[in-house]
Amino acid sequence: MHPELRARFNADFTAEKYAALLRCVNEATKWPADFRISETPIFLTREFTDEAVYAANEIAAQTQTPEFAMHAAPAIPAGWEVPNESEHPEFLIVDLAVCEEGHRLVPRLIELQAFPSLFAFQFLLLGCMREAYPAIPRNWTSSFGGIKDEQYIDILRRTILANSNPENVILLEIEPEKQKTRIDFAATELLLGIQSVCVTKIRKRSRQLFYDRAGTETRVERIYNRVIFDELERRPDIQLPFRFQDELDVKWIAHPNWYYKISKHSLPYIKSGYASPAFFADEFPASEDISDYVLKPLFSFAGLGVEMEPTREKLAVLKNPQQWILQKKVEYASFVPTVDGPKSKAELRMMFVWSEKGEPVLLNNLVRMSQGKMMGVNFNKDKTWVGSSIALHDQ
Repeated sequence: MHPELRARFNADFTAEKYAALLRCVNEATKWPADFRISETPIFLTREFTDEAVYAANEIAAQTQTPEFAMHAAPAIPAGWEVPNESEHPEFLIVDLAVCEEGHRLVPRLIELQAFPSLFAFQFLLLGCMREAYPAIPRNWTSSFGGIKDEQYIDILRRTILANSNPENVILLEIEPEKQKTRIDFAATELLLGIQSVCVTKIRKRSRQLFYDRAGTETRVERIYNRVIFDELERRPDIQLPFRFQDELDVKWIAHPNWYYKISKHSLPYIKSGYASPAFFADEFPASEDISDYVLKPLFSFAGLGVEMEPTREKLAVLKNPQQWILQKKVEYASFVPTVDGPKSKAELRMMFVWSEKGEPVLLNNLVRMSQGKMMGVNFNKDKTWVGSSIALHDQ
């Protein structure tokens, strides 16, 4: 990436500065980070930034065509359709592996989803990185398109709250206080004033939903939805006081149907020089070498169920092969020099919000760093210079 700034950062790095970063992150909100924070951001060159932005926008554009809408329509499992679907999702996430081709770093599509990511936490992390590490130039940022800090918060506020008061907007989740992403929920509350509410704590009267806010029953107008249906399916102990499939007088941000419609289900459809071939498991060609592919369940999260070494035999015993995809493997580049020895790999999450003009706008990024086969923060617990981070570039 950016060799001069990397060399300067590493030379200036100390354990005390990393400890200061962790203190800043963990003391900024009511909940600490429940995942590993990497010791370092990654520093993007202008050339790589431009290519990653181009790749993400090209892929995002393919989700907006009539042909894509036809492909996405059958993605929602029977019985899980939620009424009053929006014209588009408010969020779009494009995950790009950082790979090496011909001694050059290039982005390659890994996953796609129309579901919120850690928009508030990444804003918090950027501030803490700047505070802990004076080697980072002040004009280096994680946002795109010249967006300044105050504009960033305003875009989030307009997207999530719109014209509603904060007390009439909630962040909905399953037991939010127990989720690994709870620091983002707390950061969202800090930035926007909206409360995190468990799905079991909602009250329904007719078509309206209510929750308890400081002892007062409060009407819900907008739901910043963070409920992952895969988790809901795996939690038969959760008793909902309402059904997502009910006709409700609420606005979903983003509408739950988009969780399915733009997802791993989309990967076989995306055709780009930045995307690897992908097939539904029941359509995997006999001519392809399965050892070159990774097997993924369509609607899991955090790397759950991913099979790195699939075989034809494993494929043959899948209960619902149409609920799985095979995606051609990419080789992540080990490109981040560390002070501890081995170089780290990285995956770049490009985070869009849908503008009022009806098109996705690239807002921020998130980085997952690794030194193993899997990129998620759950898979690198015994390593250093890995975990959750952020990519910075010269604004």
